[in-house]
Amino acid sequence: MKVGLFIPCYINQLYPQVGIATIELLEKLKVEVAYPSGQTCCGQPMANSGYEYESVGACNHFVENFKDFDYIVTPSGSCAYHVKKHYDIIPQTPEVIQVRQNVYELCDFILNVLKIKNVGASFPYKVGAHKSCHGLRGLRLGSCSELVTAPYSYLESLLEEVSGIQLMPLNREDECCGFGGTFAVSEEAVSVKMGKDKVQDHLDSGVEVITATDTSCLMHLEGLITRNNQPLKVLHIAEILNSTL
Repeated sequence: MKVGLFIPCYINQLYPQVGIATIELLEKLKVEVAYPSGQTCCGQPMANSGYEYESVGACNHFVENFKDFDYIVTPSGSCAYHVKKHYDIIPQTPEVIQVRQNVYELCDFILNVLKIKNVGASFPYKVGAHKSCHGLRGLRLGSCSELVTAPYSYLESLLEEVSGIQLMPLNREDECCGFGGTFAVSEEAVSVKMGKDKVQDHLDSGVEVITATDTSCLMHLEGLITRNNQPLKVLHIAEILNSTL
């Protein structure tokens, strides 16, 4: 299979180690990965800010970069969701439809395309899983507490197989962290309070490391943790699954 790796803007600029961990992990799993060097933003920030039609150029550019791949994999549930669900603003050519159908968040790809549950990782820490909103309620990467359905979580299914890990249960496991993209700017006070509540839930549960499928959520939580000098670290799921500690 031909797999194209999409690295979101904030990972490229602020957390390049997440992109490196993603490609190393996929290569360990015997996946042939290519990184189209012409890739840019998927258009999500503009769309989330109310400028959806100004993002058309970014959408078309994304399709042009990834149209020849069997799968597009990204360490970002929110970006995968945006491409899959919101690229209806551009003409639905066969290439656009193919890209939309074949874009996958990393955990979803490993579990449901590669059919791998144990990636051979080792991480001897107490870990709390943050289930990001776009991934949870958009891509259905896990079950939601407001729905009467059988519980599942792609994130936790992979973490449970990591050697030495202690996956700590949270009191409010699928509650939003408050980031919400530009919401964190336009509604700063609400965003901060939601983030503090989320951090406290992890502290109350004895967590040492918070992980998630979205670096944007982790960035928000890390900022609060650092400012308040709290004993927590944040790592993207790719970094844990790529770990051999």
